[in-house]
Amino acid sequence: MLIDRLAQRHPELAQAAGLNRRHFVSATVGGALGLALVPAAWAQGSAAAPGSSPTEQPLAFVSIAKDGTTTVLCNRMDMGQGIETALAQICAEELDADWSRVRTAFGDQKPAYVDPRMGMHLTGGSNSVKNSYQQYRELGARTRAMLLDAAATAWGVPMAQLRTEPGRVLGPNGQAAGYGELFDAAMARPVPAKVPLKDPKDFRLIGQPTGLTVSKAKATGAQGYGMDVQLPGLLTAVVQRPPVFRGRVRGHDASAALKVPGVRAVLPVPLDRGGQGVAVVGTGYWPAQQGRSALKVDWDLSGVDAVDTERLTADYRQRARRAGTPVKALQADLTPLATAPRKLVAEFVFPYLNHAQMEPLAVTVDLRPDGCDLHYASQMPGVDAAAVAAVTGLPPGQVQIHVQMAGGGFGRRAVPSSEYVIEAVQVAKALAQAGQRAPVKVVWSREDDIAAGYYRPLTVHRAEIGFGPDGRVLAWDHRIVSQSIAKGTPFEGFMLRDGVDGTATEGMREPYELPMALSVHHPDVNVPVLWWRSVGATHTAYVMETLVDEIAQATRQDPVAYRMKLMGPKAQRHRAALQLAVDRSGYGKRRLKPGQAWGVAVHESFESVVAYVVLARLQGKGQDRRPVLDEVHAGVHCNRCVNPRSVEAQVQGAVIMALGTTMPTHRITLKDGVVQQRNFYDMAMPRIGDAPKRVAVHIVPSDDPPTGMGEPGLPPLAPALANAVARLTGQRQRELPFRFA
Repeated sequence: MLIDRLAQRHPELAQAAGLNRRHFVSATVGGALGLALVPAAWAQGSAAAPGSSPTEQPLAFVSIAKDGTTTVLCNRMDMGQGIETALAQICAEELDADWSRVRTAFGDQKPAYVDPRMGMHLTGGSNSVKNSYQQYRELGARTRAMLLDAAATAWGVPMAQLRTEPGRVLGPNGQAAGYGELFDAAMARPVPAKVPLKDPKDFRLIGQPTGLTVSKAKATGAQGYGMDVQLPGLLTAVVQRPPVFRGRVRGHDASAALKVPGVRAVLPVPLDRGGQGVAVVGTGYWPAQQGRSALKVDWDLSGVDAVDTERLTADYRQRARRAGTPVKALQADLTPLATAPRKLVAEFVFPYLNHAQMEPLAVTVDLRPDGCDLHYASQMPGVDAAAVAAVTGLPPGQVQIHVQMAGGGFGRRAVPSSEYVIEAVQVAKALAQAGQRAPVKVVWSREDDIAAGYYRPLTVHRAEIGFGPDGRVLAWDHRIVSQSIAKGTPFEGFMLRDGVDGTATEGMREPYELPMALSVHHPDVNVPVLWWRSVGATHTAYVMETLVDEIAQATRQDPVAYRMKLMGPKAQRHRAALQLAVDRSGYGKRRLKPGQAWGVAVHESFESVVAYVVLARLQGKGQDRRPVLDEVHAGVHCNRCVNPRSVEAQVQGAVIMALGTTMPTHRITLKDGVVQQRNFYDMAMPRIGDAPKRVAVHIVPSDDPPTGMGEPGLPPLAPALANAVARLTGQRQRELPFRFA
């Protein structure tokens, strides 16, 4: 029924993707359920024989040149997480490749590159290494087996008598051949259904701290990104979008814009969610931008809700005082709340946030009557390809997406409606209809994305907690008010369950055994919202970890010991991560400098646990006070660690990003429907001077299959810092960014 309703609500996607009940695949997206919008031919039945799926075909992932240079394709988009290196490490381990000759590249929207567990193309939910670990091990092992098969055939010896060393096959009688010499013949051999995998004790690449395969290119500025794509005859476009979301064009005057040297066309175009804009197309970014500055547009804002953040926050606070839609899995008895010896009532406000990725959006479209090529950084190329096919009327097979490296993303490049991609295609269509068909790159400036992008939802929490003098929680009534990310998207039917969007509640209560009753309000607001690095955990971790800490402080208990006491029997990974951070930091054993305090927090997201023990102090006076992070010690449990250096980098980056959420002005606000922020000068971002003096990352050893690390480092940092601040000031921070009285 959900599938049928989805197809009725979005017939254009269903038609383009060839979707029916058989071809939908449920998938975890950021902690909630999503849809695999993939063409029927891509859907893989569970009865497929081992080794026959497109995701298991070595030739789709591995190529070896005659000189032995080995290229491993990443089935995701890399936006700085280092997954193209990690997946290549995994494959090269089983392939027994010469790591010094391994290179990386990206797959596309074809069936080989879907997430093997989800059945859809997705870079998100910290799933890349976790879901493709086994896949890439088997890809490497299958490629090696086929190389051995080719050598055995050429030399006339049994495969069992052959062995490999990095990059070479060796025979029993002194025969030797490089992988490059054997590769073409090997790929003509049958793909083995099953292959033996290495004993982990024999790993020589997995688990080793390894620099990224693209580090040199990034460090020297040679790395290309989606923004850098150039094609012959390329034009550049910028779009004037309405000041209020969903606004439309009543009329426009293009005369001054068309007089700007280099401006080729001024074209009205449809935008996301029923809005309209005007594209200015030029021979480069500067002419297009100057033309847009000269453009005059008369906007029709009738019937459009003009959101005001202050009024909206007040409304959310009122809603949070009433029970919402219950989360069925968390409905404890609240009777003890009325008679509890101690009571804590707290409201929290989390603002809209822009993704603020360093590389703004850019999509290059080459739309022709017989096909459409797109060059950009996409987190969901399969979904995007289906949407492009629907808009252009082209068969899905005639849409080709060339996935690029991204300069950051944090979810902004994974829009269920393919908003920014379809916008670019609409510009290309309008240009062709105007008789000026050419490849066109649609560029978003920093100001464009901040003022007209998608945002982390504004969210309000309210908690009423009853507890005893020993800190035992007797009842916990909790309400969350937040827009649904999934509502109104093709993912709605699977991500909203019993009226609750799981992305708003993920991380609540865990890992503590607490009698909690949780309910949710999902108001409809004229602000586009989207997942933001670590999604719901950005606010649920903060609420849980500051409230638990506050109860510990109120009952005069050590915050680490109190957490350990509250954790359930299944929280062994949490205990290990927290204990490691405590041990390595010297918590409770070091003599602190005057004005310093410890802060502690631990949280699991996307199946990985990160615990922080931070050392902080305050700088400045009165309302100008700000916290300074002196030291950060992270305990990380991500099961088997493929690349410790990449995990360290992800945690360090997450620390800085999370620190930004605590800084004054780091928020998005609206007045009369207009976003008030424009660039980093009025939306504070951490700078070098704000960075901690030390961020030490400690990884819990484990032999279990890897879990994700792109996002889990972010959620516990802000609450750990807030807990340190509370010990320094006696003031609990109920809002982000921090505010001092």
